[in-house]
Amino acid sequence: MKGKASTILVVSVVLGLLVASCAPAPTPTPVPPVVSTPVPPTPTPLPKPVVVKVGALYPLSGAGAATGISCRDGVALAVEIINGDYDFDLPLARGKGLPNLGNAQIELLFADHAADPNIGKEEAERLITREKVAALIGPYYSSVADTASTVAERYGIPFVCPDAIAYSLGERGYKWFFRTCANNKVYVKKAYMDMLKDVNEKYGLNLKTMGLLNEETLAGKMERDLERQLAPEYGFEIVVDITYPEKAPDVAAEVAKIRAANPDVLIQLSYVSDAILFHKQYREQDWLPKVFIVSDAGHSDPAFLEAVGADGNFLLSRVAWAADLAKVKPMIAQVNELFKSRFGREFDERNARSFTGMIVLADAINRAGSTEPEAIRKALLETDIPEKQLITPWGVKFDPATGENILATDVMAETLDGKWLTVWPFELAAAKMVVPVPSWKAR
Repeated sequence: MKGKASTILVVSVVLGLLVASCAPAPTPTPVPPVVSTPVPPTPTPLPKPVVVKVGALYPLSGAGAATGISCRDGVALAVEIINGDYDFDLPLARGKGLPNLGNAQIELLFADHAADPNIGKEEAERLITREKVAALIGPYYSSVADTASTVAERYGIPFVCPDAIAYSLGERGYKWFFRTCANNKVYVKKAYMDMLKDVNEKYGLNLKTMGLLNEETLAGKMERDLERQLAPEYGFEIVVDITYPEKAPDVAAEVAKIRAANPDVLIQLSYVSDAILFHKQYREQDWLPKVFIVSDAGHSDPAFLEAVGADGNFLLSRVAWAADLAKVKPMIAQVNELFKSRFGREFDERNARSFTGMIVLADAINRAGSTEPEAIRKALLETDIPEKQLITPWGVKFDPATGENILATDVMAETLDGKWLTVWPFELAAAKMVVPVPSWKAR
């Protein structure tokens, strides 16, 4: 019995296994396919736009601030035109930026030297070493130009000077200094003495005696030396020669001395506060020369005519720009209108010089196709911009030995009805010169 049961158990197990092996296999759970997500390639970074940094040194505070701001605005307008797109017959006006540097934009970094040569020196060094400027422009005052350009020379950075006039700056043998305006050696001879010769011949004034009045600044000293040298060559006797400290508190004694000598011609170089002070004394002491030449500087500052009003008429000054020259160069009117729209006032002679200096510097940087100082210096040496492409009555071409603009000169303007109008050379005159100067009582 037991054996039978065992047999039955074995058969049952075998049958169970056979049934299990014949049963259909369970459907496996589907496994989703592995999809690989493509890794995007690392984007190529866009090239950073080239920005050319230019350091601009000007007196933006202190007694010279009005002049410094005027120069600053001239430089700023030039950069706006270069960076923008204007239909002017100026270098780089059409099209944006500097095309040879991928339409690079110019960035101005202004520094205030407050008419102090030591501050100018320090600011020039800061702009070069910390701000890494490609070039410097400025600084109006010859004494500041002397120190600041020496720093640029030491570091090998181009220094473009549109407005400082002391001729000694070009006689130092510097290779990085470039002056776009006329120095006082040029204009004392070409503008002052040649004009006086023409006036004597045209108006028969028989001018023979001369008085000199100059501030004790570098520009004043240089100008005085030139006037003393050239006056005898043109037949003038110097009968009074005065130098005085800048920002003099009282000038009554100086004017009394001039009045006593009573020269036919007075040539004066003063910055604005002194120019106003002297002119009020001329009125108070009832004296004027037959021909009154003022050497730009403070007399060209709008603050001078604002302070003295109609008393400021009949002054002759050398200028590098005049609005009336638009009759022969329409571009002057275009630039003047743009300036008025930006700054709310008329363009002036100081704006014109700084504006032109910036145009010349930018043109050189573009032709260099580089911000490397040596490449810019080489391009400056190769500069040859004709007068018709600038707003000044002269073009720009540098003497490689001195950095002086061999094409620079000035015209003479006279204050008539409160405006500076070109009166010499006579062929460019917008108005007839009024000489001799009317007395105070005759006005």
